[in-house]
Amino acid sequence: MADFRIEEGLLEKGYENIAGIDEAGRGALFGPVVAASVMFLDDFIRNNQEAWLFEIDDSKLLTPRKRERLARAILATAKAVGIGMATNKEIDKKNIHAASFEAMRRAVKKMSFCPDFLLVDGFQLPGIHHDQLGLRQGDRRSISVASASIVAKVLRDQMVSNLDDVYEGYAFAKHKGYGTKDHFRALDEKGPTVFHRFSFRPLNQEKG
Repeated sequence: MADFRIEEGLLEKGYENIAGIDEAGRGALFGPVVAASVMFLDDFIRNNQEAWLFEIDDSKLLTPRKRERLARAILATAKAVGIGMATNKEIDKKNIHAASFEAMRRAVKKMSFCPDFLLVDGFQLPGIHHDQLGLRQGDRRSISVASASIVAKVLRDQMVSNLDDVYEGYAFAKHKGYGTKDHFRALDEKGPTVFHRFSFRPLNQEKG
């Protein structure tokens, strides 16, 4: 389970505004990649007595209902939250790796408090002038990163689900744009929408 040990170590080194960053939707065939940047108060990190903190984990390991409940608690408690995204067209133009970084940079820039240290899931974030640390499996080690994972996942799932009524028969509310059997069946029957990622297989083969 994630905890605040990394954040507490950074506080001891003199950092004050520590933001965890993660994205959601990297592997989907449809829609944007969404990133979140989450910062908690120093005292909250040091005390960390809230019961829900002990449930925080990688968003992919949580049920949808638990993710939504934890996202509400995170948004109500955080010192600052920033949201950024990159569209499917940006993903097709830049590639998913570069587009994910762009979504993360946008999330940081949207924060009401400027972070002085970034904890980034996976790799360090290029093109941004902050002290930072790339954390392998950061969403299982840092509550700040895991919280960003949860917020980004809940927001993206809601965005994609809202398009279910617009594009009937694709079952977006069920699979959230990922490559399931239902999704591939809809693609075979109806073809891709304007929000699909044409650089991803099998869509790139269809377009070519």
